Amino acid sequence: MRSPKMLKRHASLVDRMARTVGVDLEESALRGDLAFDEIADAVIACTGCTNPTHCESWLAEKNSAESTPEYCRNTELLKRLMP
Repeated sequence: MRSPKMLKRHASLVDRMARTVGVDLEESALRGDLAFDEIADAVIACTGCTNPTHCESWLAEKNSAESTPEYCRNTELLKRLMP
């Protein structure tokens, strides 16, 4: 079972990853490019990552990036939303 603490951690990672590649998830949802359920699905997908600490380190080193790291479970979603 996923704890609230785990879900918050991964929600933060999804949001940070999106911002790093130039995607505003809230704005995408408001424009209709992203269903709110897709955001929840992205967080759930992220919880399946076996090494979120590596992701946190990767994000800490980046202000922006042209793409997600290859291991990101939300690469396809974020690619679709990238400007």
